[in-house]
Amino acid sequence: MTIRTSILGALAACAALSGCISFGPDAPDQLLTLTPNATIPAGASADGSAESALAVQTPAVSQRLNVTRVPVMTSDSSLAYLQDAVWVEKPAELFRDLLSDTIRAKGNRMVIGGGELDYVAQTQLSGELVDMGYDAVTGSVVVRYDAILRLEGGRIITRRFEASVPGIAPEAVPVGAALNEAANSVADQVAEWVG
Repeated sequence: MTIRTSILGALAACAALSGCISFGPDAPDQLLTLTPNATIPAGASADGSAESALAVQTPAVSQRLNVTRVPVMTSDSSLAYLQDAVWVEKPAELFRDLLSDTIRAKGNRMVIGGGELDYVAQTQLSGELVDMGYDAVTGSVVVRYDAILRLEGGRIITRRFEASVPGIAPEAVPVGAALNEAANSVADQVAEWVG
């Protein structure tokens, strides 16, 4: 068997399989993300020890938020997902990054996130992202975060933060923009709280 015959055979096999294999559904026209209102200027730096830093943990979420879709509450006991509204990654990770950037930009704390340093920092911000979706009954988006701040010495403080934006059409683009606005409002509140 020659090399040419082998190559032609491999190409024929790939062509035959291409009709049988699917690499997933078509990609959406656009993906939603969260972008911080407060930004860190280029060249900004922080100095300090890992022990004195603030570690921002990925918040816990219920299963309805553990997907890249935007949940829609259609009644007190039913849920759907908004058509064509897909996050670039899961909401918990997007929200953690937004919190970290906002706290770093607005506060006086050295903020760390990801990797081994998370476990060294004696001040930890964690909690649960309770809601980040659309309420079809009221026509509004809601972001709700139950924060847990563990301070040096073991003291724990909890607080609920919430923001909503009313009058939003049930479409991907306006819902995505409103969720970004509400998430930034919550992040601003948390940044002020942790200092």
